[in-house]
Amino acid sequence: MAGPRTPPPPSPPPAPSTPYATEPPAPRRHGPRPTGTARGNFPSRPAARLAGLTDRAGHLAARLAPRASAERVLDLTLGTALLIAAAPAITLGALALALRRGPGNVWERSPRTGLGGRVFTLRTLRTRRLRLDLLSRLPQVVRGELSLVGPAPLAPGDPRAAWPGARQWRQELRPGLTGLAQVRARSGMPWDDPALLDQHYAEHHGVVLDLAILAEAVRTPLRTALGKARSTKAHLSDTDHRPPGYSGVE
Repeated sequence: MAGPRTPPPPSPPPAPSTPYATEPPAPRRHGPRPTGTARGNFPSRPAARLAGLTDRAGHLAARLAPRASAERVLDLTLGTALLIAAAPAITLGALALALRRGPGNVWERSPRTGLGGRVFTLRTLRTRRLRLDLLSRLPQVVRGELSLVGPAPLAPGDPRAAWPGARQWRQELRPGLTGLAQVRARSGMPWDDPALLDQHYAEHHGVVLDLAILAEAVRTPLRTALGKARSTKAHLSDTDHRPPGYSGVE
């Protein structure tokens, strides 16, 4: 007599059709994706380094923008007013030079290095009377190639631009119509070296310092002119204008 039949083993359950059969799906994050310049957010280390440099450059530009814009406003307003006031004298000076030397000898043109290392042509009237040589550069102040106050404009390849640290701040500043070196170098003191004065201005430049330098640039020629006038007046007053044979006893 046959024994009882053994039931077949149960078949395994069918495999799930979802791709998360072996491990549960990761929890879904809510909210904005993280941003920043952390290394994990970029596919490679150079990309993270480049993003960090970009952020630092943006912060530096944001910090310098108010100061630069204020100085540019001063250049536009005061530079335009000075140009309008000096335009008749500049025009007469140019006409006088054209009649005396010819039309081709009125302006002196020379390359100079400006903001960002860009090279521009500096145009100067060929005369020193009434400081028309400096005033003739006012159109370039209005255009933005020069500033009213700044370091001296250097020619491309000038060795002073290659001194340690000088290349960076010279590219960040417009060269000036006048500057701290121009108004202080006349004293002849050893600490008033033009290179040191330009570097000092680059470290402390601002609208207040610009106005002080402009006031000194105007006051020095006036002081010199008044000194010459006083010496001439004293010389004339000391002259003996009495007629020959005059006697105070009579």
